[in-house]
Amino acid sequence: MNIKKDILLRVRIAFLGALVFVLAIVYRMVDIQVIDGEQWREQARVNSLDFRTIKATRGSIYSDGEDLLATSLPFYRLAFDPSVAHDTTFTSKLDSLSHLLSAFFRDHSSDYYQKKISEARQAQKRYLVLNNRDLNYQEKEQVAEWPIFRLGQMKGGVIFEKIDKRHNPFESLAERTIGGLNAEMEAAYGIEKSFDHFLAGKDGEGLFQKMAGKGNWRPINASSDIRPVNGYDVHTTIDVNLQDVAQSALLRKVSELNAKYGTVVLMEVKTGEIKAISNLKRTSKGTYAENFNYAVAENNDPGSTFKLASMLALLEAGKVELTDSVDTEKGATKFSDRTMRDHKNGGYGMLTVEDVFVKSSNVGTAKLVAEHFGDNPQEYVDIIKQTGLGKSLDFQLIGEGTPYIKDANDESWSNVTLPWMSIGYEMQLTPLQTLTLYNAVANNGKMIQPILVKSIRRADKTIETFESKVLNKKIASDETLADLRKMLEGVVERGTAKNIKNDIYKIAGKTGTAQKLINGRYTWQTYYASFAGYFPAEEPLYSCIVVIDSPKGMDKFGGDVSAPVFKEIADMIYAKNLEIHDSFESDLMASQGKFPVIRAGKFDELNELCNQLGISNYFEGQSEWVRSTVSNNAIIWKENHDGENLVPNVKGMSLRDAIYILENIGLKVSVTGSGRVEKQSVPAGRRITQGARIKIELG
Repeated sequence: MNIKKDILLRVRIAFLGALVFVLAIVYRMVDIQVIDGEQWREQARVNSLDFRTIKATRGSIYSDGEDLLATSLPFYRLAFDPSVAHDTTFTSKLDSLSHLLSAFFRDHSSDYYQKKISEARQAQKRYLVLNNRDLNYQEKEQVAEWPIFRLGQMKGGVIFEKIDKRHNPFESLAERTIGGLNAEMEAAYGIEKSFDHFLAGKDGEGLFQKMAGKGNWRPINASSDIRPVNGYDVHTTIDVNLQDVAQSALLRKVSELNAKYGTVVLMEVKTGEIKAISNLKRTSKGTYAENFNYAVAENNDPGSTFKLASMLALLEAGKVELTDSVDTEKGATKFSDRTMRDHKNGGYGMLTVEDVFVKSSNVGTAKLVAEHFGDNPQEYVDIIKQTGLGKSLDFQLIGEGTPYIKDANDESWSNVTLPWMSIGYEMQLTPLQTLTLYNAVANNGKMIQPILVKSIRRADKTIETFESKVLNKKIASDETLADLRKMLEGVVERGTAKNIKNDIYKIAGKTGTAQKLINGRYTWQTYYASFAGYFPAEEPLYSCIVVIDSPKGMDKFGGDVSAPVFKEIADMIYAKNLEIHDSFESDLMASQGKFPVIRAGKFDELNELCNQLGISNYFEGQSEWVRSTVSNNAIIWKENHDGENLVPNVKGMSLRDAIYILENIGLKVSVTGSGRVEKQSVPAGRRITQGARIKIELG
C-alpha cells in the first residue's frame, strides 16, 4: 500500500513538473512575441532583419469554356550567396558555372561572371543578383542543375526568388473587361478589380535579411514564416470564340470609319450571361486598343434606340394602336421655339404608328408622345421607369455609369423636354442598360440583370455562384410586347436596317443615331451611331448592342454603321451553332425511316456496315471520322472534323466513338443516358482547352 502511494506521489510530481515546464515555455513565447515583441522586432531591424510580406499567388480568370483568360505565371530572379560553397567546390566549378551563365544570358563574357562572383566571395557578400532577366519555371529547373547550384541553397548558395507575373493568354481579347494590374501589382480595373477580394488571396509573412545593394532582401525561410493563401479562380460567362468574332467585326468597322471608339455587347437572352464584350478606342497612333469600358461606364443620349421605350409607354397606356396614323409633315415640326427634323429630306408625310417606328421618324414619335402625354408628362416617365429602365443594374463590374431619366419636376425640365426625350435626348444611359431593355422584350417581358461572372472556385470546389437577378418579371402586357416585337422585326424587314435583312433567319432590332453633345451644344457633324436587337427573331437566343462613336465619312447613321457589325456577329453565330436551325442540323444527318440509324462514326466501320446491308454510300474525303448526309437513295459521307484544336461534333455517334475522340484530344468526358449522343455541352468548333470537361447526353 505504501509502495502504491509512493508511485502515485512520484507520478503526480512528475506531471506537475512537466506542466510547470510547459507553462514556462508558453510564458516565454508570450513574453518574446507580445510583451517584448517590439523590442525583438527592433533588434531584428537593427540586425538588418525584418518581417516582410510574402505575396499570395493570384487566382486565375476563366472563360465559359474553361479557357484561361488571365493567370499568374511564376518567374524567378537568380541570385547567389557566393560564401556558402566549400572552397574546393567553388574553385573547381566556378569556371564551368561562369561559362554557363555567359552562354545562357548572352550579355557578358564568362570572364566577367567569374570576376564578379570571385570579388563578391572575397568581399563576403551574402547576396549577389547574377542577372536582372527573370527566369521561367523551365529555365529555373535547368539552371538549378548547373555546377555549385545543384547543391541547393544551403550548400551551393543559389537563390531563386519567386516573382508572379500576370499573363493574358488571349492578349487583347476582352482586355478591358478582364482587367489588369498596376505597376505595384495591385488590381486596377475590370474583373481583376471588381473581384480582387477573391482573386488576391491572403498574403503571408516571412523573415528577410537585408543584403548589400538597393532594395535587396534575402528570405531566411524560417519555420515561423506564415505561408500565403493563394487566391480563388473566377469563372466568367465569356465565350472566347464569340468574343473573337465580336471584337474582330467591331475592329474592322471602327478602323474603316476612323471612329473615336466602338463597343459591342453580346448577351444570352434567357440567362443574361454576357458572351462577348468589346471596347475599342482610337489611340494617338491611329490604332485601336481597349483602355476604357464604354459598354458599362459611358453614359450618353441613346438616340433612336430609346424610341422602343417611347412606343412601350404609348402602347401600354392604351394611347395608340399600330394602325393609327400621324402626320410627320415634311420632315420638320416645331415644339415651342425649337425645330425637330427627320433624317429624310422632305419627310414621310402620313405614317402609321408602326411605320413611325420602322422608319425611325423623329417627328412622328415626338408628336405622338407630346399629344398623348403632354398634359401629364410624368405618366410617360413613370411607365418607362416602371420597366426598370433608368435604374442601376448593380452590375458585377465596378464603375457602372449612373442612368439618368429626368422626372417632370426636374429643375431642367422645359417645354421641349418631353418631345426630345421621346427620341432619346436629355437623358443618360449606358449601352448595357439600353441592351437590358431590348433583352427583356426578347425574353417575353422578363427583365434580368446581365452577369459576367458565374462562379468562384478553387480547383473543383465551388465557393460561390452567381445568377441573374430578375429586375422585373413583366415589363409590359403580352399585347404590347407582341406589338413591340412586330415593329422591331419591321425595322430590319423594311425599315432603317433593311440592309441587314437576310432570307435564312430573322433579326429584330432598332437603329439609333444621336447627335453628340459637344461644348454644351448638339452638333450635326458628329454622331453616336447604334443598333440594338436580338436574333433569331422567332425564338431569340442572343441580344446584342453595337455602338460606334463619331464615325467619319458619308454614312454615319446606325443602320449604315452599327447594324452591319451586328449582322456579321449574328451570321457567324448562326453558321457555327447547329442548334439555332433545325434544317441545317437535318442536312447533316441521314433521314431516319429510310435508312438504319447511321449518323456519324469511323468511316471504315460505317462503310463496311453499309456495304453488308446493301446501302449505297460514297466518300471522296480522307478523314477517319465522318458524318452522314442523304442524296437520293444513297448516303454521302462528309468529314466530321472542321479543324485542328477545335471541339469535334460527336452528335449521332456511339458512346464508344465519342469517348475515344474526345478523350484523345485531351477533354474529360462525363456521360448521362443511353444510346447515341444527342447533345454535347461544349459546342463543336470551340477551341480545345486541355483538361476541360465536356458532358454528353445519350438518347
